[in-house]
Amino acid sequence: MIVTRFAPSPTGFLHLGHAFAAIKAAEAAKDGKFLVRIEDIDRTRCEREFETAIFEDLRWLGLSWPEPVLRQSERFGAYGDALSKLDAMGMLYPCFCTRKEIAEEAARAAEAPHGPEGPVYPGICRTLADGVRAARKAEGVPYVLRLDMAKAAAVAGALSFVEHGAGPRGECGAISAQPLQFGDIVLARKDIPAAYHLAVVVDDAYQGVTLVTRGNDLFSATHVQRLLQALLDYPAPDYAHHRLILDANGRKFSKRDNAVTLQALRQSGATPQSIRARLEI
Repeated sequence: MIVTRFAPSPTGFLHLGHAFAAIKAAEAAKDGKFLVRIEDIDRTRCEREFETAIFEDLRWLGLSWPEPVLRQSERFGAYGDALSKLDAMGMLYPCFCTRKEIAEEAARAAEAPHGPEGPVYPGICRTLADGVRAARKAEGVPYVLRLDMAKAAAVAGALSFVEHGAGPRGECGAISAQPLQFGDIVLARKDIPAAYHLAVVVDDAYQGVTLVTRGNDLFSATHVQRLLQALLDYPAPDYAHHRLILDANGRKFSKRDNAVTLQALRQSGATPQSIRARLEI
């Protein structure tokens, strides 16, 4: 059975791009199961007002899903268990670097490497002695948990994922995962117990998601998520990335584009059918 999901963050109202993603995910499920997940792990930015509006907009589009929905804010224990497993495998290390220190180190490098998410972390804290790490923790120095990417990739070995849609360059079929391009990614912070890559992998496995349908701006994220699935012994879903809905200037819609929020369009007289026609669905 195909299980897909639409997972918005309640930090603003849904816009046309969200509508397209939700409809595509629901249609991909066909006779399977379409899930809605609320990615509200960052409690400083998420508001219940927006969550309520998300449900209203999705129902107005004619979509339905099993209740209750999964909320990341109720899953901190599961993310902690995943981090503990990775830590026991020797895959994590504390990083005490500030953003300024990382930027300065990258600037000093003649050819600082860049990955899909920007400059790759230069590994400043990767080789700190255990005593130094313990001392800094005892002093209360803030830190994040990073994945030792080289070690993780070596343990996982060669990986691939199946793409049924198309990536930004038309990528399709069996694709070799290349997680090293991301460098040592952050998997947890003091204020956020699990970064996006970890939380989405844990939740997809828990909910039995078999097909991840999302915009091709997230295509590159699949490489590192495939690695985490392997390390945590999770099944690998298939993927179907789709085109993005862009504004007149060729840019992605943002949550600040009030004119194209579903709420505003509904108030102006739009119908679900007119939305689908506008999105060419």
